[in-house]
Amino acid sequence: MSAAHYPVRAVLFDLDGTLLDTIEDLAEGANRMLTELGRPPRALAEIHSFVGKGIPHLVRRCMTEGTTATELEIEEAVACFRRHYAEVNGARTRIYPGILEALEAMREMGLKLACVTNKAAAFTEPLVERMGIARYFDAVVSGDTLPVKKPDPAVLHHACKLLGVDCTQALMIGDSANDALAARAAGMPVLLVTYGYSEGMPVEEIECDGLIGSATDALARIIAA
Repeated sequence: MSAAHYPVRAVLFDLDGTLLDTIEDLAEGANRMLTELGRPPRALAEIHSFVGKGIPHLVRRCMTEGTTATELEIEEAVACFRRHYAEVNGARTRIYPGILEALEAMREMGLKLACVTNKAAAFTEPLVERMGIARYFDAVVSGDTLPVKKPDPAVLHHACKLLGVDCTQALMIGDSANDALAARAAGMPVLLVTYGYSEGMPVEEIECDGLIGSATDALARIIAA
């Protein structure tokens, strides 16, 4: 990993595990779903390792890890999860330390900001509003904005188009291989936070341009273009 400086006009942020610690609400929604479907609840740490590729993936892993479920059961479970998660979305979510300071500083630097997440828009938009961070973002791209999700680079291309910048003029900040792979394919540098979810994979093993312990650590790496 290099300690390079990046001349950029925009910064794209992942949501869950990067901007916001949402795991308690996700786990509550998942375990309410499992209970309703007559299945045993799962530990917080286990659900933590399932987060990253969107709700259908999270539900599938909850329903099939160490057990089995039909496609129809998984489809029904997704609808069940959405219903429960809508009730708790944001209830125990917290903003990670350093996020507000970093967002303020980036805005002062004249950078355009976007949130690019695999979470569905029905949950993303109310959540960023509830947590008071919506005002920082010039664009929000959710997991169902396009037919694809990260690690497909199309979502990053779409975010940059909304911001009016080229992908080479943007920096991605995330917490998982989904973010790193999408950024690499889009041709932009990527920094990963060390406190996120990363789908149970050690973040040190993910190829990226650097690891940061706080979003404020990214400020020293950015040159506003």
